[in-house]
Amino acid sequence: MTNAWLYLLLAGVLEIGWPLGFKLSQTTSHRVAFIIMAAVCMGLSGFFLWLAQRDIPIGTAYAVWTGIGAVGTFLIGVIAFHDALSMMRVLSFGLIVIGVIGLRFSG
Repeated sequence: MTNAWLYLLLAGVLEIGWPLGFKLSQTTSHRVAFIIMAAVCMGLSGFFLWLAQRDIPIGTAYAVWTGIGAVGTFLIGVIAFHDALSMMRVLSFGLIVIGVIGLRFSG
């Protein structure tokens, strides 16, 4: 895996941090700390996306970045916050995963 794809993976994982930080700021007494976490994750995620886009086409990088963020946030929501889990949500989740994998290996 090239550095650009590692940067993009890291950007996607950090993309999960800001909705998680916002959620935790609403469900705990550490409101300010989790809002700061969200802001830091946003900034770092954007920086690593910027690095990745030097070598990965913008459309591919953006779709993979948002896909990783969406999938990770979905999983955290279901596992940690008991978000609803239906067949349609699982199917939609699977389509995002297939799309991200397809973009990675499509050249």
